[in-house]
Amino acid sequence: MIERRLRLIGIGPGGPDDLTVTAVNALNSVDVFLVADKARGVDDLVSVREEICRRHIVGDYRVLTVPDPPRDRTPERYGAEVRDWHAARAAVYEKVLCEEVSGDETAGLLVWGDPSLYDSTIRVAERIRDRGLLRIDYDVVPGVSSVQILAARHKLVLNTIGGPITITTGRRLVEHADTGADNLVVMLDGHLTCRGLDGDWNIWWGADLGTADEELVAGRLHAVLPEIEQARARAKAARGWVMDTYLLRRARPGPFTAGSAADVVADRWGTC
Repeated sequence: MIERRLRLIGIGPGGPDDLTVTAVNALNSVDVFLVADKARGVDDLVSVREEICRRHIVGDYRVLTVPDPPRDRTPERYGAEVRDWHAARAAVYEKVLCEEVSGDETAGLLVWGDPSLYDSTIRVAERIRDRGLLRIDYDVVPGVSSVQILAARHKLVLNTIGGPITITTGRRLVEHADTGADNLVVMLDGHLTCRGLDGDWNIWWGADLGTADEELVAGRLHAVLPEIEQARARAKAARGWVMDTYLLRRARPGPFTAGSAADVVADRWGTC
């Protein structure tokens, strides 16, 4: 059986300096990086990864651009389509690892954000292993997530005192809010699903966090939605893509309170 060494390295949400020391050391242990090309006419995601390598790696390395398989987007088949996409990705990476990476080289995958949070790379590595052609020895290096950058930029404590936090997607937001979740981090929401929420909410929103084109907005949800839409459009125009994340917290009576002071307000109203 063919053996390959693979490192999955979290590189943060976009800023070339938002890497841990462990991640930088891991970059310097890699001989060849496999970078997905999504063929959407936007190469900035590839160039950001290349800039991270140039900035942090001392010595020689190679970058192989790997065409990313297309993905169907039928809402009714979401789970099955994602699993099919993972399988197709595994097949493409397996081919590259077999044909273009030698047995004495270490390959690396640069993972946007953190590999443990709404990312498929670990699942794809397991799929390669399950296919049986390659014996994959891989490890995972954590990265700074967009959620952490969002909290830092807005000076937030994500949880209320002693309270839970729900991390979800735009697809599931309304469902969680309807069942009583009132402190939610929302990711992968390209449609700003929060527009349709009933009730009074506070929002702390950020887009393209860690990049030079970062955008931040905070306030009462329905009051600042136009500002968020304008900031989102600016971010997309600047880079050709936009990745946004936000914290929603059900509002209490009184003025909007930004930053970690919101926990004090919540505690006063007995929700912690």
